[in-house]
Amino acid sequence: QVQLVESGGGLVQPGGSLRLSCAASRIILSTNFVGWYRQAPGKEREWVATVVSGGARDYADSVKGRFVISRDNEKNTVYLQMNSLKPEDTAVYYCHTVNRGAKYWGQGTQVTVSS
Repeated sequence: QVQLVESGGGLVQPGGSLRLSCAASRIILSTNFVGWYRQAPGKEREWVATVVSGGARDYADSVKGRFVISRDNEKNTVYLQMNSLKPEDTAVYYCHTVNRGAKYWGQGTQVTVSS
């Protein structure tokens, strides 16, 4: 069974940094696109960043210049480095991929930005 497991969330002060990880089992992340999404309380889930199999990356305007998505193929893990965090970045962060038409989501990791 394909599994995506996020980790690295926590409580951080505004301006701080966190690195989220998305580790996969029974699927090769490097051959698929992988996206990070987030959902704040009372809001719709929104796209944050994507890395595709060829390595191209894309970011939502709200995080561009602050977040970096990367991939470690040997570890079969995708990361989201989050810098200059703002209170409005507070959300549950999920990683997502699609393989052979099937959609996969992790369980999410909570990020709270607060002083």
